[in-house]
Amino acid sequence: MTTKKKRTPQTVNDSWVLIAAESAWKTHDGDPTFIKLRNPATGAASQYFFSSGDECVFEVKAFSEDFRSWFIGQTVQRDGRIMYVTPIDPVFLLLPYLQRGGAEGNFQQLQQLVVDEDYPGCSRLLNCTQALSSVHHVADEKVMGDRKFHRYNQEKTMEWLKKKVQNTVSALKKSDLSVGEGVKSSTFVRVKQETDATEEDYLRYAHGLISEYISEELSKVLHKLLQLPEISSPKEAEPPSKKRKLSDKAVEAGEDYTKFNSADFARKPPKKMTAAQKSLAKVDKSGMKTMSAFFSPKVKQERN
Repeated sequence: MTTKKKRTPQTVNDSWVLIAAESAWKTHDGDPTFIKLRNPATGAASQYFFSSGDECVFEVKAFSEDFRSWFIGQTVQRDGRIMYVTPIDPVFLLLPYLQRGGAEGNFQQLQQLVVDEDYPGCSRLLNCTQALSSVHHVADEKVMGDRKFHRYNQEKTMEWLKKKVQNTVSALKKSDLSVGEGVKSSTFVRVKQETDATEEDYLRYAHGLISEYISEELSKVLHKLLQLPEISSPKEAEPPSKKRKLSDKAVEAGEDYTKFNSADFARKPPKKMTAAQKSLAKVDKSGMKTMSAFFSPKVKQERN
């Protein structure tokens, strides 16, 4: 991994600390670029990172805590977030456009389907080799001469998503991550051994992870396809969630992936205060000096 500090010519303050793999910064065919695209799960604006030559697409995440900053050289960077980029399957970003075009039921070229007046940068997806080579997993293809035409296929899409969940389950089992009720939401500590997790626990957690990249409608269909029963009290089994923000710069990573498995699934706005801030607010401050008192000028005592 390498750390990069992004800075644009407009202003010194428009910069941040970014962690990315070396492969994302290779410049054999153009410079890597940050592009604002439509988030496939929420429809809101999210930031993505295209490697040189548009070969790979990464999502931009942010780890943020209040009242943090960076000392960079002789300057102070007020934006104390740590940005990091992780690979994303570009087919997730193509899905909303394919679904929209699939309503007409006609075969169309991708150039006709992937069009967005609000996010014109979506056309960059058509240069991504991975996207072009994988779009057949979610759409029917028809070749006429040297041109390809596509039509959204719901059945193919659900099978593709199901395989994504199964692959995620395999990865989770190899990791040391608690996916069931072995996590206390209040303290985020494991109270059971990982071996206590059931197959259903893994499926639910994997389904929640994949649901971060698809619409609520597809998430519900996938839930039924996986034959997962509804959770009567989802809050009891949920791991703790960090604040998840949607902004022009980045989307914070969320830890609460089982929230997508309940019938009353809804994306809620982040809480205003952290647990640490709430605890601090309850402290009895009577008799304590204010911070400014430590910096007040000392009063000279008169000599007799």
